[in-house]
Amino acid sequence: MAAAHSVPHTRILIGLIGGALLGSVANALVQRGVLPAEPVDWSVKYLARPCGTIFLNLLFLAIVPLVFASLALGVTRLGGSANVGRIGAKTIAYFFITTACAAVIGLTLVNLIQPGKAANDPELRDKLMKEFGGEATEKLEKAKKKPFGIDTLTNVVPANPLEALLNKDMLAIVFTGLLVGFALTKIDRERAATLTSVLEGVNQVTEVIVRWAMALAPYAVFALLYSTTAKLGAGLLVALGAFVLTVLGGLAIHMFVVLPVLVKVLGGMSPIEFFRKSRVTLLTAFSTSSSSATLPTAIKCAEEDLGAPKEVSNFVLPLSASMNHNGTALFESVTVLFLAQAFGKTLGLEDQLIALTLCILTASGMAGVPGGSLPLIGLILVQFEIPAGAIALVIGVDRILDMCRTTVNVAADLTTAVYVARSERRRGGQIAPVILAVPNPASSEESTKTG
Repeated sequence: MAAAHSVPHTRILIGLIGGALLGSVANALVQRGVLPAEPVDWSVKYLARPCGTIFLNLLFLAIVPLVFASLALGVTRLGGSANVGRIGAKTIAYFFITTACAAVIGLTLVNLIQPGKAANDPELRDKLMKEFGGEATEKLEKAKKKPFGIDTLTNVVPANPLEALLNKDMLAIVFTGLLVGFALTKIDRERAATLTSVLEGVNQVTEVIVRWAMALAPYAVFALLYSTTAKLGAGLLVALGAFVLTVLGGLAIHMFVVLPVLVKVLGGMSPIEFFRKSRVTLLTAFSTSSSSATLPTAIKCAEEDLGAPKEVSNFVLPLSASMNHNGTALFESVTVLFLAQAFGKTLGLEDQLIALTLCILTASGMAGVPGGSLPLIGLILVQFEIPAGAIALVIGVDRILDMCRTTVNVAADLTTAVYVARSERRRGGQIAPVILAVPNPASSEESTKTG
């Protein structure tokens, strides 16, 4: 089957640039009074945004079954507890180390640049709060329904897995997939082979759906970028320029310094080769602003371009999409301190270390969907007596920053797969499939080639 990421990256890039340029021009013409705002608003509301939403929904449609089936199959391919425990420990350790590095980079830059001082202007604050306060309140109300805390930990074990699937509770889905995978390695092989064959079928169906969705990618990317830039324009970016540049600078350091070093040292791969082979996946991440929506293309990229065995990619990447959010941790750390500075609140070293820990934990537990980090930032702000509604100051520029940090998240996911795959090869031992040799000879042959 053709890979989901086989759409030429040039077409996606043309759509991305074209949409951004047209949206920026439309916004500039409206701001100068050359063009009425109504036609632009209409084109965004009834053309561009629906087109982009349909594309994202097609991708999200495949996510829940893909994560569940991939993890269950990943565990069975790894052979149960011994391999899963070893690979899982390496994977989780890599997540927290890279996430902590990203958050530290963010805190360091925000302390050096002090972007919040530029926004410590009551007139600018009032203007932004008035314009985006309603949206901020709506996001915070949704967050209150699912507070981040001890309940987040206990809900990882779902009382009703079907409810978790319906609510797209990714951590609960991850746990259920792992549990089913372990159980499959403990029952009779012939009986397990039946369910394994079904899970393989689910994976193949989701791959076809993603391939159809990706055929729309160049046009959907155009629509997504147009709808974003037509509403945003350059004015808000200028007003919050110091904050935007701090975030982008931190993301660039992590993306082009930290991750390439890890790819070279731990993954044994040339960083140039890594970025060349993963460019379509990273473009997809940038345009969708969602680690989850990019998961299908990331899995195919890891297997077919980066040389990760199926058992590794099917286990590592669904975990990464749910837990490994380097760019988000960096964004959260910068945003918390930026808003503290903007509201004249000084956070000492102890408070910053607490903020760092909270950013790492919330980034690891958040859903990989567009804008998923903002409500969590509001909850962190309350810990330091800063109004949660302060997130209204950054909502206007969040979409473009969300696109950038999601790209870093997905790049970090792919480096995880490269690192784990190489570390397993270095062990010299084979990761022997326990069950999957039974149902389908063709599938077994493909596993042998990629493994």
